[in-house]
Order: sequence, then structure tokens, then C-alpha cells
Amino acid sequence: MAADLTAGRALSPRAARRTSRPALVSPSDVEQGRRKGTGAWAAVGRIASMSAMLVALFAAVVLIVIPVATGSQTYTILTQSMEQKFPPGTFMVMKPAAFDELKAGDVITFQVYSGRPEVETHRIIGFGATQQSEKTLITKGDNNGANDPEPVRAIQVEGKLFYAVPYVGFVANALGNSDRGTWTIVAAVALIGYGAITVYRSVRRPRSPQVQAAG
Repeated sequence: MAADLTAGRALSPRAARRTSRPALVSPSDVEQGRRKGTGAWAAVGRIASMSAMLVALFAAVVLIVIPVATGSQTYTILTQSMEQKFPPGTFMVMKPAAFDELKAGDVITFQVYSGRPEVETHRIIGFGATQQSEKTLITKGDNNGANDPEPVRAIQVEGKLFYAVPYVGFVANALGNSDRGTWTIVAAVALIGYGAITVYRSVRRPRSPQVQAAG
């Protein structure tokens, strides 16, 4: 029987070189791949930049602009007396409200002693009256076991809860409640400037060679 000589035939050097030759990649393919990668990262950067701007805008509006525009006072919960719903660090915006319009269940901020700076933020649970028939409020912290020892008079009330933002009260304290007007202007200028820079970069972004050639 004749031996099969084709199965074990060695490749000639020329055939080996011909079969191992790498595929050629044109410079245009490399450039196109590089541009695709750069474009993807640029898109991610634009999304991140827009997200940061929206977060900054939301924070400026909620923490500064709305309180100033509505004449509200802002406070930060420092104790655990309202922890069930408003833990320490909660940013509280208290809007002015007529004393006669307050009702049981409202959360209010009031002076602990009339005319002094110390304040509490507790919930109204009832009503009372002085010997002179002056209406008073009975208050209690949601996490406290007993009512506040002294009734609250109209002159002590600073405001009724407008809205609350958790966890940002300490940051707001660092900005300083007394300088809210200044911070409003700073935030507005910063946001407008950031928006202008973003628009300018979008307008000035160079066109790709394909777009230029098509033009």
C-alpha cells in the first residue's frame, strides 16, 4: 500500500510566510476607531457635566432661592426629638403662617423663651389658653415621651413647616443663614456662568473631517 505523503507535507518557507502574514489595517480605520472612543468619552463627560449642573441648580433653588423668595426661615435639626421623621441634619424650611391657621399635627419652630434666640421644632398636639383667654399651643417632639413643659404663645412662633430636605442641614449651616441673600447671588452667577461656558464650548467644538468634507 502506498503511503499518504500529503498529510505530512511540510510547508515551504514561501508558503509559511504567506499564511502568517498579518491583516493590514489602514490608517483611516485606526483613526476612525480612535475617534469613536474619543466621542464615547466625550458623551460621558457631557452627561456627567450636565448631571452636576442639574444637581447644583436643584440645591441652589431648594436650599437658597425658595426660602429667600418666600420669606421663610431655615433651620437644621440638631437633636433626636423629631427623629422618627426628621433626624439630626435635616434642613427645615419654615414659612410664616397666621397663628389662627395653625392646627394639630403641624410642625412649627418656636422660641423656647419669648424674645430669645433659642428655638425648638416640634409638632402641635393640642391647644390651650391663658388666664387672659390668650390661645396657646401644646407641642411635643415626635420622639419624646412627654409634652413640652410650657405652652407656646403666638409671639413665640417662627413659622410652620414648608418642606424639609434630609441630610443637608449641616452643609446649609456651613454656608450661614445670615448670608442667604449673598449666597443666592453667588449661586445664580455661578450657574449662569457655567451654562454660558457649556453653550460656548458646544458652539466652538470643531467639526470632524467627514463633516468638513461634506460641507
